[in-house]
Amino acid sequence: MFNIIRYNSSRKEQWDAFVKESRNGTFLFMRDYMDYHAHRFTDYSLMIYENEELCALFPANINAELQILYSHQGLTYGGLLLNDTTGAEKILNIFDAIIKFFKEESCAKKIIYKPIPHIYHRYPCEEDLYALFRNDAKLTERKISTTIKLSNALPFKGRRKLTSAAKSRLNIVKDNNFEAFWEILTNRLMSKHQATPVHSLQEIELLHSLFPENIKLFRITDNTGNTLGGYLVYQMKNVAHLQYTATTDEGRRIGVLDYLFEQIIKEHLNGFEYFDFGISTEQGGRFLNTGLIAQKEGFGGRGTIYDTYELEL
Repeated sequence: MFNIIRYNSSRKEQWDAFVKESRNGTFLFMRDYMDYHAHRFTDYSLMIYENEELCALFPANINAELQILYSHQGLTYGGLLLNDTTGAEKILNIFDAIIKFFKEESCAKKIIYKPIPHIYHRYPCEEDLYALFRNDAKLTERKISTTIKLSNALPFKGRRKLTSAAKSRLNIVKDNNFEAFWEILTNRLMSKHQATPVHSLQEIELLHSLFPENIKLFRITDNTGNTLGGYLVYQMKNVAHLQYTATTDEGRRIGVLDYLFEQIIKEHLNGFEYFDFGISTEQGGRFLNTGLIAQKEGFGGRGTIYDTYELEL
């Protein structure tokens, strides 16, 4: 009933066109984004055809040593990408065909599946959750993010209010000075978590060059031009997702991040349905960073779930 093939670069144009028109795709599934770190993963993405018409994509990679298929290990979320015309019954059949393909054509014994959260859907697209249930997939991780519905945002509570005099000494700059922000971000992550950003400076500059309309940097500076903090946002069709945020010690002392978020949310996110702060959990959701999520909730955000399932083959 279906013809399933592994993605190769000759099909890049068709892949990208489907992502743009899909119900649930974001620019993270464009091949230029997926392939920037291709050296880290063995791609095992699938293209599913019915009567020579492309009807679904499955972004994925495989770890042959562990015999695990991921959807996709290098992305925040993955799973089936679907068009407007494919309904629930056909999606169940597509799921069955994919499972059969992996059993016969790969070494995988297990699929790790990360569905795309509903806020990123252009149109409702949760048939894959039903297919997971029908195939006895097991929920293994549940991470909670914090999201503002911009058209009807809750009021800010418990946030620091800067005086007019303090605000007059600050400037919000939307530019491409990633180097200034990355220095602050790297120092902050190292001092607080002994970690580094997921993306290097060179990688984020490359990604911005490929997706300038989707990756935006906002910095907050003093009147002498010194960067006190900032945030980098990924802009999807209907969601602005906070990818990175950081401040200097001085920026934290005077509360520039509260001011930055207040101004960005009120003035720079027109046309988006949601602003997503990202997750506040560790250990697959077993540990909740209560201080971090309370900070996000103070801006009016409430819970959005990022799930992970395991499906034995």
